[in-house]
Amino acid sequence: MNQTLNYRNTGFITSAPTIRHLPNDTGVEIAFAGRSNAGKSSALNRITDQKSLARTSKTPGRTQLINMFEVIPGCNLIDLPGYGYAQVPLEMKLKWQESLGEYLQKRECLQGLVVLMDIRHPLKDLDQQMIMWAIESRLPVLVLLTKADKLKSGARKQQLMKVRETVKTFGGDVQVEAFSSLKGIGVDQVRRKLDDWFAPELERQQALLDMADTGLDTDTLE
Repeated sequence: MNQTLNYRNTGFITSAPTIRHLPNDTGVEIAFAGRSNAGKSSALNRITDQKSLARTSKTPGRTQLINMFEVIPGCNLIDLPGYGYAQVPLEMKLKWQESLGEYLQKRECLQGLVVLMDIRHPLKDLDQQMIMWAIESRLPVLVLLTKADKLKSGARKQQLMKVRETVKTFGGDVQVEAFSSLKGIGVDQVRRKLDDWFAPELERQQALLDMADTGLDTDTLE
């Protein structure tokens, strides 16, 4: 049975303009990606049950850096720069996209991708490109249809089923859930998925502890 992590203990580690400024490429990282103003920061705050872990803003494009948060040592959440619309100069926008792409393609410890999109406007071109990239890289994806409280229950379920049917045609390991930072919809499902993704690292750490207790050589697990 997978260990359940306490996401309330999550803390900020660093902000980095490129992957070269991030800590060592070890452990397990789960990245959160989405269009500008999709609700990434609000989602991270709700999942970790903290009011201001990730900065939120009504201005699209506020997240300009790769932000790293540590759940426990070796298990990190990554808030990636928003893609799509942002009221910034084109040169800066291209720089963000470059750092985003570099992280997704080169970060070895990335083990899962959470793609957030407004439930009222899902699967825009850039959203689909992000999901397809992950599928091609054999990376599991959790799609969160954010701001689910904006729709009535019936419409919400209908939209959820529609998106689930659409992503089936993509292939790959893609799970879709409705989510609301305001009402807490989908929070438990996200935490369970994160637990699953972090499980191999927790098992590795436990194995190292067990071997250390017995005096065995732990280098084979490093």
